[in-house]
Amino acid sequence: MITLYIKNETAPLESVVLGTALNNGQVPSLEDIYDPKSRKHLISGTYPQESDMIKELDTFTKVLEKYGVQVNRPSLLEDCNQIFARDTGFVIEDYFFKSNILPLRDQELTAFDSLLSKIAPNKIVSFPPHIHVEGGDVIVDGDTLYVGYYNGEDYPALITARTNIHAVKALQGFFPKKNVIGFELKKSNTDAYATALHLDCCFQPVGNQYAIIHPDGFIHNDAFSHLIDRYGIENLFLVTQQEMYEMNCNIFSIAPEIVVSDPTFDRLNNWLDARKIKVEEVSYQEVGKQGGLFRCSTLPLKRTY
Repeated sequence: MITLYIKNETAPLESVVLGTALNNGQVPSLEDIYDPKSRKHLISGTYPQESDMIKELDTFTKVLEKYGVQVNRPSLLEDCNQIFARDTGFVIEDYFFKSNILPLRDQELTAFDSLLSKIAPNKIVSFPPHIHVEGGDVIVDGDTLYVGYYNGEDYPALITARTNIHAVKALQGFFPKKNVIGFELKKSNTDAYATALHLDCCFQPVGNQYAIIHPDGFIHNDAFSHLIDRYGIENLFLVTQQEMYEMNCNIFSIAPEIVVSDPTFDRLNNWLDARKIKVEEVSYQEVGKQGGLFRCSTLPLKRTY
C-alpha cells in the first residue's frame, strides 16, 4: 500500500509521481491544443520534440533520486501526452483527490489506476462532474488551502479555466477546520502573457518563509494583499510578466533548502541562493513550451514532517 501525507509545499519529499514524455504522440492540431503557450509554439513551428522532453524529464528524475526520493510514473499510454501529472490529481494530508480535468484529457486519468489500487479506497476522493479542479490550482500551506479558480460568465468558453468556484466550496466543505481561500485568476485562450493557467503559475511557497508571486496573475488585488500579510513583502520574490510567461513561479521544492529550477531563471536563482536555498538546475525549456514546468509535471505523494 502507498502511504500519503502532504501538509505543505516544501517539506522533505519522500515520494512523488513524475510525468512521462514517452509515447507522447504526434504533434497536435490547433483544435487539440489546450493552452496558449502550446498554441504559440505550434503556430511558430517550435513545438517541442518528444526526444528532447524525454531527456529533460530523465535529468529531473536523476536529481530527485539523488536526494532519495521515490519516483513513481503513470502507466504508459500510447500516443498520449502524460507529462503534467499534477493536473490529474493532488494530495492533501492523507487524501488523494482525483481531478475532473478537461474532457480532451480524460485518457490520462486511466494511467493512474495502478497507483490508486495501492491507496486505501476511503482515502480516494472523487468530486461530482460539475466540480472542476486540477492539481496546479491547489496550494497546501498547513491549515490553509489556496485554490485558484475562475468564475466569469465566459467560463465555458475558456479552455484555460480549469477550476471553478464549486471546487473552492467543495474543499471548504471537505476540510471545515482549514482556511480555504480562493484566488480568481486571469484567463485567456490565446495570450500566454495574459493568463495564469493554474495558481502555481503565479504563486508558490518556497523555503520555510518565502514565496514567489506574480501579482498581475490575480483578478482581484486583495489576493496579493493577503499574501503580503501572510509572508511579508520582504519575503516575496515578485515575478515580472515575462518571467511569469517563462514559468519562474513553477519551480519545485525537494526540501525547504533545496529546489529544482531552470538555469535560465538567473534573477530568481540568485535570490534563492542569497537565502541559503540550494538550486538544482535542470534545463526544462522544451517541456515549458507546453505551458507547464517542474511543479506541473510532479504530483507529490508524501513529504516528511
